[in-house]
Amino acid sequence: LALFSVFVGDVCSNQIDNIMVRINNDEIYVTTNFIPDSNFIESITAGVSKEVVFYIDLFRIWNVWPNEFVKGAKIMRILKSDPIKREYSVITFDNNQTIEKRFKDISGMLSWGLTITDYKITNIKDLEPGSYFIKVTVESNIKRLPPFVGYFLFFLSQSEFTVSKKSHRFMINPLSN
Repeated sequence: LALFSVFVGDVCSNQIDNIMVRINNDEIYVTTNFIPDSNFIESITAGVSKEVVFYIDLFRIWNVWPNEFVKGAKIMRILKSDPIKREYSVITFDNNQTIEKRFKDISGMLSWGLTITDYKITNIKDLEPGSYFIKVTVESNIKRLPPFVGYFLFFLSQSEFTVSKKSHRFMINPLSN
């Protein structure tokens, strides 16, 4: 896999590599992948489970007003590894659907678990004509604290990291179809 070479290299910070937006049969599809830093990979290799959440949001661009949020999706993935048994798995939660996938090696787990491929956002017939972009946000949540602790220690961060990236602008004009 081409993505594996990225994981082997020493990445100094977590980053979203690329956001590709494709319109096919009046549907908007998004493909993106997240490249973790070496600390993230080392902790998974050591057997620490990680919860990674992808937020894929569609925005309409306005010249005078702030950009308008149109639609969003949340995809949660839990990456697990057992270094003693050499077992790797990813559990993904998306729209009331749960999928667990097992892998023979950590590179396959990272490649599949940190990549979103052709995720359908919406139909362009549901959108007003205009200029749009996709914003992808990836965050890794820290093990959940009990709710009452969060009320008293509200200043503690609930996430290990959060990174965002915007796609290129693209035009939607359903009237011309």
